[in-house]
Amino acid sequence: MGSMKPHVTPVTWTLVVPLKPLPRAKSRLAGVPDGPALPALALAFAQDTVTAALACRVVSGVVVVTDDPLATGELRALGAGTVPDPPGGGLNAALAHGASAARAADPGAAVAALNADLPALRPAELERALNTAAGFPRAFLPDAAEIGTTLLTALPRTPLSPAFGGLSRARHRASGAAELPVTGVPSVRQDVDTPADLAAAHALGVGGFTAALLAGPVPDPGR
Repeated sequence: MGSMKPHVTPVTWTLVVPLKPLPRAKSRLAGVPDGPALPALALAFAQDTVTAALACRVVSGVVVVTDDPLATGELRALGAGTVPDPPGGGLNAALAHGASAARAADPGAAVAALNADLPALRPAELERALNTAAGFPRAFLPDAAEIGTTLLTALPRTPLSPAFGGLSRARHRASGAAELPVTGVPSVRQDVDTPADLAAAHALGVGGFTAALLAGPVPDPGR
């Protein structure tokens, strides 16, 4: 792991971010005491994720795959593009659809799937992970729980082949994707599914949209 080095040729990325309809999002956070409404929290997570991603120097654009009209408008206002979620296809079909849309617009695009629930995401840490990923045809970053995946990358003309959901770390490794080093990128790994995850993200320092809902501190967006 420690011997991995960034690719010498600069690579810029189009990120694909999947977001389910807000009323159905983040049901496992229902145990947060006195917390905000879950649809509002899911939207705030996505807004902070997209804001940080667009601020990353090696990201050329973000495509959000969603059918939620509120999320579509709010994320477009931040500068993201959106495409509809294929009906009944599930998470991996949504990611494949988003990657196809990105490459229809730019056939030579390097694409990366990024979770929508990374409210503590830091642009510099995302840049570090993507620069390392540029050395491999496909690569992935395991989540903080070390069983899932928060980032999956594919260089130009390489299929993304997403296998998210459940034990996706093992599936992505078995598919031949390189596993990226986990040091120095905690904000890229800390997705939020449970109250414990939310506490961990809050400890890292969540972005402005999530902080406003939680009445927590707003971190420096340039970090």
